[in-house]
Amino acid sequence: MRTLLRLCLPVLLLATLVTGPAFAQPQQSDDQVASRARLLSYVLRQQLTQHHFSGKTFDDNLSKAAFDLYLKQLDFQKRFLLARDVEQLKVYADRIDDEINQGRIELPVIAGKLIEKRIRQVQTMAREILQQKFDFSRDERMETDPEKLDWCKNEKELRERWRKILKYQVLVRMLTLEQDDKTAKDSGKKTPTQAEAREKIGKRFNNFFERLLKDTLQDHYDRYFNAIARAFDPHTTYFAPKQKEDFEIGMRGSLEGIGATLREEDGFIKVVRIIPGSAAARQGELEAEDIILAVGQGDEDPVDVTDTRLRDAVELIRGPKGTEVRLTVRKPSGKTKVIAIVRDVVEIEETFVRWTTLDDPKSGRTFGYVKIPSFYRDFKSRLQGGTGRNVTDDVKKALEELKKQKVAGLILDLRNNGGGALTDAVNISGLFIEEGPIVQVKSSNGRIRVLEDQDDDIVYGGPMVVLVNRFSASASEILTAALQDYHRALIVGSEHTYGKGTVQTILDLDRAIPFRNMDKYKPLGALKITTQKFYRVSGGSTQAKGVEADLELPDRMRYVESGEKYIDYALPWDTVQPADYTPWRPFPLPTAELKRRSAERVTKNDAFQQIAREAEEAKKQREKSEVSLNLEQARKQREELEAGLGKNGRFHDGMQGEDELDGTDDEKLERWRENVRKDPYALEAAAILDDLIDTGQKN
Repeated sequence: MRTLLRLCLPVLLLATLVTGPAFAQPQQSDDQVASRARLLSYVLRQQLTQHHFSGKTFDDNLSKAAFDLYLKQLDFQKRFLLARDVEQLKVYADRIDDEINQGRIELPVIAGKLIEKRIRQVQTMAREILQQKFDFSRDERMETDPEKLDWCKNEKELRERWRKILKYQVLVRMLTLEQDDKTAKDSGKKTPTQAEAREKIGKRFNNFFERLLKDTLQDHYDRYFNAIARAFDPHTTYFAPKQKEDFEIGMRGSLEGIGATLREEDGFIKVVRIIPGSAAARQGELEAEDIILAVGQGDEDPVDVTDTRLRDAVELIRGPKGTEVRLTVRKPSGKTKVIAIVRDVVEIEETFVRWTTLDDPKSGRTFGYVKIPSFYRDFKSRLQGGTGRNVTDDVKKALEELKKQKVAGLILDLRNNGGGALTDAVNISGLFIEEGPIVQVKSSNGRIRVLEDQDDDIVYGGPMVVLVNRFSASASEILTAALQDYHRALIVGSEHTYGKGTVQTILDLDRAIPFRNMDKYKPLGALKITTQKFYRVSGGSTQAKGVEADLELPDRMRYVESGEKYIDYALPWDTVQPADYTPWRPFPLPTAELKRRSAERVTKNDAFQQIAREAEEAKKQREKSEVSLNLEQARKQREELEAGLGKNGRFHDGMQGEDELDGTDDEKLERWRENVRKDPYALEAAAILDDLIDTGQKN
């Protein structure tokens, strides 16, 4: 067992869990699969109760949480199971703990048979429905929020639900083709008919049903065990052995091909993070909190990935460098968009620290700006005797260069920084303060370890602003919290950071088998389990709450429920005793006056006002969970949505764009610097630094 020092955003599939070439397990009988499940239930119970930070036990409360998660994994969108099916399964809602304790696992067997039966029924229904022409002149609407839907009472209601689902899909297909047809007319292509759209949707959904029907009894057990693990907290995950483990969604969170971290959540595939320097980052349209609805290869018809396992969606998204994948995504605003990304490797240089200067025309002062995309550290190089590049050395170099230019203040940009090496969160904090504690780490046994900066050397001692947003997470939150607690910097940006304040450990379950002669059941897989929790030097956890900004700026994602506190069964915020530390100054920074001055500027700033309007418009769109099945109304709704939302959020989130990554290194760097000078957040941070100096901040 080893503790991961890289701290990433939540629920990530890790790098290949089984070393060596991909393996294929021999076909097993249902009795053999059930025997393996009994063994696995024993091993999981032992590991979860002994090592999980929360100290939770297998009782009725945990059972109800696991059942809730299991049902959501099974049919979150309420597209297959009937109300009577759910009532049949609910008998097990408070029995999962008994099943695990006794080794008699029944729920996944019964649920697997039920869901297979309903999928086959729906497959037949869908085929029949799509043979009939839809009337798009009728004033019909469909609810898209599963939480506002009841389970269908009978097959008649289920058929009606699927009639609307398929009608909507055909409508969307027609509108998309209609939009594409503006270009198609110029090339002499024929305008597609409804019949052609129905045929395309029929093929897509038939493939979707066939993929769902490939689930084996083993798959149903795996889904069940993962729900149990996630009932402990969302970062505790059971990883089943997979026949094709040649892909990597690693500790860096890097998905080969496009460069995005994904999470399976309530039947959807959600984007958690975009990797700096990746194909997705360069393309610029895919963002955190986007939901991937379908995946297409080049010009081929897209494959629906709702209610699909993450590993299956990943198989579709991956591909050779230079090939195109087309992702149909639903934005947090409710807008659906097709995003074409050419697969590529991560541009390593774009993941490293960058710095520049900003001149304030009003005061004549020059401020330093340092962008930290992630807390990277080349552990492998160090183990092999090399020096190994790391973010601390790069930040130190940037600060030394900026000091030579006699900057009057510093902007440290941690927006979209999803974490990385804990070592560097501590070391970078130490560049700005004298020696002292940086973070407290509490283990599952209750022991608290304080990580300190033991170097009293200060590389930069001037005024500071730290830029954060809702996707600043984990290690970046530790640095932000330390600078805030020491009264060393003003935290500016979103209302709060992500709130990822836990550490996970990977356990190889084969090593935990307590009995001899059990090799025939290997491999059992692995367990990613939460074993530690972070606390600020002031005593509060970074978990759930994150770090609250001292000065909040307009945020395009303001009303998006993004962060740890919005995830089911996340560990709560709590406190421990404060560490023994001496703040940089005995009093907090003058936030009241700074807020007043900033608010005056923001109300006059066109970029910020546009961002605020986008946030409000997105909020309204998300509240409209019903969609029209009338062609004219749907067309009008799409046009209004296109017109109402901003077209370029590039400078609103601190990400590098495709235009910055073409040309020579010098050309790319200069374009990056130009974009920083246009970024309203960076410019406002400079203005806040001006105010900070004018209100008495000492250098």
